[in-house]
Amino acid sequence: MAASFEKYQRRRLISSYFSVVISIGLVLFLLGLLGILVINTQKVADHFKEQIALTIYLKDSAKEIEIDQLEKKLALADYTKSTNFVSKEEAAKEYSKEIGEDFMGFLGYNPLQNHIDVFLNADFVSQVKVAEISRDIEESDFIDETTYDKPLIGLLNENIQRISFWVLVISGIFTFIAVLLINSSIRLSVYSKRFVIKTMQMVGATKGFIRRPFIWKSVKLGFIGIVLALVGISFVLYYLDKSFDELGILEDLMNIGLVYGAVLLIGILITWISTYFATQRFLNLKTDELYY
Repeated sequence: MAASFEKYQRRRLISSYFSVVISIGLVLFLLGLLGILVINTQKVADHFKEQIALTIYLKDSAKEIEIDQLEKKLALADYTKSTNFVSKEEAAKEYSKEIGEDFMGFLGYNPLQNHIDVFLNADFVSQVKVAEISRDIEESDFIDETTYDKPLIGLLNENIQRISFWVLVISGIFTFIAVLLINSSIRLSVYSKRFVIKTMQMVGATKGFIRRPFIWKSVKLGFIGIVLALVGISFVLYYLDKSFDELGILEDLMNIGLVYGAVLLIGILITWISTYFATQRFLNLKTDELYY
């Protein structure tokens, strides 16, 4: 009978430890992913900004040397990420593909112009800065005009600011929830040992002596949960890097290291603090209060 009871208690203990580890691991996994999202929000925003092109239309009278000089000037400019020269012939072929017919056949000539698509660095993608760049470029005599999607730039910047704000708000809320969930799991684990705590106290053990093994056990379980969380985060990062290689997520090792370090620190701190206060609560209770 005693052996059966011991096996039952052992199974309950293992189940309790398992639930604590899984709870901590899942919460820290989600918290880590949110941290990755927060860090990469600006990178994703910059990626979308850098897809917007400033198109420079060249006059037919523009000389090849003038075009080459313009391309070199653009390549050296701080605002330029990349440039792409498109001849009027290439533009005509592309447009014919889009509309599904040879429009030059009935027009008798090519109305399109040579142009250069300038993709700007994200820091310069704003309505004011793009307008300044556009005016500066148009000062050259051989340039017909410059065009860009002004409403899209305004809408993009506005939405990025709004999304960044809500990501930070959600991050704060989720961090608070994560602390509560881990704290609840630890408290339930300590609650199952409340009679052991009170028995040790009644035989003369000090509060520090009683708390120590509980804290170390929780920290060890928390560390296992942390390892599981970091492994899960690593798999997700690898998948995202393969799926969206243009973002270069795995190249930012410093920020990834900061997220890993934050997950490790948060996991250990929460388990330590939660166990400390959970054991302290039962140490301060009277014996008859343990049943409620």
